Amino acid sequence: MTYAGDRIIFDADSHLMELPDFLSAHASADIRDSLPSLNESLIGQFDPDAHVGEMGHSPENVKRLLALGNNLTKGPKWHDALGAFNGKERGQALDLLGFQKQVIFSSFCARLIFGTSSDDIAYGAAAAHNRAMNAFCEMDPRLIGVAMVPFQDPVRALVEIKHALKLKLGAVWIAANAPGGRSPGHPEHQHLWATLAEAGLPFILHVGSAPLTIGDEWMNDGMTSNLSARGGAEVIGSKDLTTIHFASNRFISTMVLDGVLEAHPNLKGGVIEIGAGWVPDMIRRLDHAVEIWSRSEPQLAKMKRRPREQIAEQLRFTPYPFEDVAQLVSESSSDLYMFSSDYPHAEGGRDPIGRFVRSTESLSKIDREKFFSKNFINLYPNAVVS
Repeated sequence: MTYAGDRIIFDADSHLMELPDFLSAHASADIRDSLPSLNESLIGQFDPDAHVGEMGHSPENVKRLLALGNNLTKGPKWHDALGAFNGKERGQALDLLGFQKQVIFSSFCARLIFGTSSDDIAYGAAAAHNRAMNAFCEMDPRLIGVAMVPFQDPVRALVEIKHALKLKLGAVWIAANAPGGRSPGHPEHQHLWATLAEAGLPFILHVGSAPLTIGDEWMNDGMTSNLSARGGAEVIGSKDLTTIHFASNRFISTMVLDGVLEAHPNLKGGVIEIGAGWVPDMIRRLDHAVEIWSRSEPQLAKMKRRPREQIAEQLRFTPYPFEDVAQLVSESSSDLYMFSSDYPHAEGGRDPIGRFVRSTESLSKIDREKFFSKNFINLYPNAVVS
């Protein structure tokens, strides 16, 4: 019996754990020496003596991890987990987890790529990342690799989207900022959205699409006794949690009001590992914005679908395990939300299925199926068929 048991489950969020040479080993010679180092990001998350130079875990360690069986999520996390940095081992992990497909994100590269001030480094690192992601995911057809593509230079962004397609990656992770100082709906971006829509390649906003933390000034409360565990791979504090969705909320809202989803009805997108409690309120605000400002902003009056319809048809979100999925559905739509394990990150917990089963138990059978499988299939139809 697998961890999923007899449930049909598609996993919308999991991670590979980079080794220090993840980017450099896959970078072109002209950019390799300029790439940002992963070493600082790995501090506190990685034991160099344990894994540097390794292609995977030792046979003895693999045997020990396989012996966990359907308790795999209760075992080691981060680099010590089965399949953390080896794609073939990840396939073995999926055999135990029982997920039909699993989306793979990197863990440490996002801010190195999206946060750099150099376009050459951003696009050089993104290309290296995408080659490395392909190398990991090509080991098992159940793995859906996510490319990273900065949007600030639309010409170079299009090149990297086409590169991602050649590498058979299943989605494009983008930053949740105004790319190049432009709104998402700027005419210079239309060919990017059109290309993604035509290719059936969803765009993704994920933790790391914007800075994780609230800012040092907000942590300066003058009380040294108020401690918070922050730093490392996606490790946030209580104040960070309250604002982590702001950038994605703004990006998606602006995208809708710019008419991007309306103009590209085949474009799909996911907002992953940023929680979903904010989604119903965003939808309400967007509906109000269009209703009220369509009188003074003519482009809004041209919309044939309300924002809530566009979002239900084209976007998907992953709730945190502690959020009440049934409540979110009651306030919005059962078409919006998807299961995620966050394997092998610690934030996913020791029993993500159990937690989500409990928060969906009051839903109908059809709506539970949407959460655990059908909404995923809607977002990734090409990847599921392949």
